[in-house]
Amino acid sequence: MEAERAEFQDLVRADVNPVAYLKRLNALVSPNPYNLEAIEPFITVDLKRFRLSEDMNVLSGLDSRRNLLKLSPTAFEHLVRELFVAMDAEAWTTIPSKDGGVDAVATGDDLFFSGVCLIQAKRWSRLVGLEAVHALTGVMADHNATIGVLVTTSWFGRASEQFAQRNRITLINRAELKHLIKKHLKIDVFPGATPPRNARASDHKQSGRPGPTI
Repeated sequence: MEAERAEFQDLVRADVNPVAYLKRLNALVSPNPYNLEAIEPFITVDLKRFRLSEDMNVLSGLDSRRNLLKLSPTAFEHLVRELFVAMDAEAWTTIPSKDGGVDAVATGDDLFFSGVCLIQAKRWSRLVGLEAVHALTGVMADHNATIGVLVTTSWFGRASEQFAQRNRITLINRAELKHLIKKHLKIDVFPGATPPRNARASDHKQSGRPGPTI
């Protein structure tokens, strides 16, 4: 809007109705100026810092190898990537041994999933200890990630769950992983060893060291 100085130089602001005066100046006024128009967030994700690997189709072989512990660690990482893709995310696996603590990277359009999601996939048969969850927070900070996800064929202790809730980390244990694979990939799998009765006891009361993969 443009107006000559003569239009407002004698204006007494205390006596002016702002909307009426703007209309007098032929300005366009919103019916509700305080109601902001919603816009879609624009987020640029830089994947150059990650060493991404070629995709691997793991699903085609799962009919004969439904025990996830029989997959190689790399195959398990690619299965997790395929799961995230089936959940409407874009996802990539990283090059093994050059991932800097990241097994896969995902992005999505959901408001709570905008930005970079770092994924660690642990094909373990024992408790995933608190130190593994601590390590993921460090990697997230280094890559300025929005959230982190730790997926495992085993389970977590209570201390890990509490720490994850405070630090933008989602933990997916063996039972949840089995459910997600069946729901989104339409395959029924056996995730691995059965946890002990005290599986959700504090991590400090259990061995925090990862068990050997099978």
